[in-house]
Amino acid sequence: MKAIQIAKAGGDFEIVDRDIPQPKENEVLIKVEACGICHSDMFVKEGAWPGIEYPRIPGHEIVGMVEKVGDKVTAWKEGQRVGVGWHGGHCFTCVPCRRGDFIDCENAQITGISYDGGYAEYMVAPHEAVAAIPDDMKSEEAAPLLCAGITVFNALRNTDVRPGDLVGVQGLGGLGHLGVQYAKKMGYRVAAISTSNDKKDLADDLGADYFINAKEKDAAEELQKLGGAKVILATAPSGKAISSVINGLGVKGQLMVIAAANDNIEVSSLQLIPGSKSIGGWASGTARDSEDTLNFSAQTHVLPMIETYPLEKAAEAYDRMINNEARFRVVLQIAKD
Repeated sequence: MKAIQIAKAGGDFEIVDRDIPQPKENEVLIKVEACGICHSDMFVKEGAWPGIEYPRIPGHEIVGMVEKVGDKVTAWKEGQRVGVGWHGGHCFTCVPCRRGDFIDCENAQITGISYDGGYAEYMVAPHEAVAAIPDDMKSEEAAPLLCAGITVFNALRNTDVRPGDLVGVQGLGGLGHLGVQYAKKMGYRVAAISTSNDKKDLADDLGADYFINAKEKDAAEELQKLGGAKVILATAPSGKAISSVINGLGVKGQLMVIAAANDNIEVSSLQLIPGSKSIGGWASGTARDSEDTLNFSAQTHVLPMIETYPLEKAAEAYDRMINNEARFRVVLQIAKD
């Protein structure tokens, strides 16, 4: 098979020939049709994940067809279209797993980091990491929903926000453009927050009720004029920008952080104590959460805006993503649906 690997930390993307991997007794072999390129692939490219072993094939937004299953796999059959996301498997035996909290497994595997991912024509994954893909969703559109989509969808549905409440979406990029869509389809009033008026038409098209240019106006004050946000979904990776919207929270409002910023979020206790406000974070979800995300997306027509590239142009596609030039998710098309 053809694959794209990183041979060492900071190395280039290399096109290589590899033997097609064979599934172990609890694994599934997938013929990859599409694989999203995520900012978190930087962990492989730059060696930023502790303990990562090389060479490694990146990719954790994978959609394809089941080619073969291990001897002990009963949930999946050859010919099913499936996906694999960030959460690449769990141990079933640690304390979080025994409580059913698989996403916080103490021995969790991460697709494309713990084992080879989807920048390849084939990949294997543990059976518990595999999710079913809706029949009416294209593979290249489903792929980004297995990381970006599930992170946004799962974060929103695990807050106390209710239909009619105000949700502020900070940032209108790869996560934010999905956040606006999900929030609107879930029945919330949505305020899109950006630093560019160029995003206003986009926000309107995605369903936002309000648009706030954070360069021209104080975004927190504007949110308060709208009654205060029950949830502010922080999707732009800037601690400074995230800090600037905290005062926009309403009573019992929650800042939900899903963007991994390099700089710190700054907040004082007096910003949180009055009104019983809080700050939390959320990290993707399990394969079952992926299926919930995909099914909701198919039912409500929430789809990512994507750019597609062939496998051999993975380096070009990655550069476009990492330099924030893509609108808004980049996907490798490896085989046709």
